Amino acid sequence: MLDSPNNAVVTAKARPKPRLVTLAINGETHEVMVRPHVMLLEVIRDHVGLTGTKDGCESGTCGACTVLLEGKPILACITLAVECDGMHVQTIEGLSENGKLSDLQEAFLDQAATQCGFCTPGVIMSSKALLDSNPKPSVPEIKKALEGNLCRCTGYNSIVDAILQYSGQGVEPLMKKDDAP
Repeated sequence: MLDSPNNAVVTAKARPKPRLVTLAINGETHEVMVRPHVMLLEVIRDHVGLTGTKDGCESGTCGACTVLLEGKPILACITLAVECDGMHVQTIEGLSENGKLSDLQEAFLDQAATQCGFCTPGVIMSSKALLDSNPKPSVPEIKKALEGNLCRCTGYNSIVDAILQYSGQGVEPLMKKDDAP
């Protein structure tokens, strides 16, 4: 027992109990016992072991932790895991199939839009959400969709070009696969 500042007695019984949360992450069901304060990012990275989603700011300002929840981009670092119980989550790992990168991921490589790579998973997940709802976005629409994703390498032009390339809007790959050594 502890005395709190207002002289209320806090006991171990007052601590929130873990709760079973069921998540469909990238099409696979995961049941995880979590305390109510645990964020979705911790569940994805530490409990499920999918480390592609990055832990950037832990305050919802950088977008590195962006995943899709029921197809909508959310910040996993400020989303409680218990709020996602029974829902579908897609992470960057969920875009590739059989070890092959998705066409969107390939477009990012073609345009050298990965820079240091730390923000890339969140940027790609925000891009996927945009392209799912708008297959041919304009440059202003792309910039608006990515305004919550910070890239400290300042390479936004290549990111925009990757999205334009993927959506078939006249941007050719910087690097053609036939040119690779």
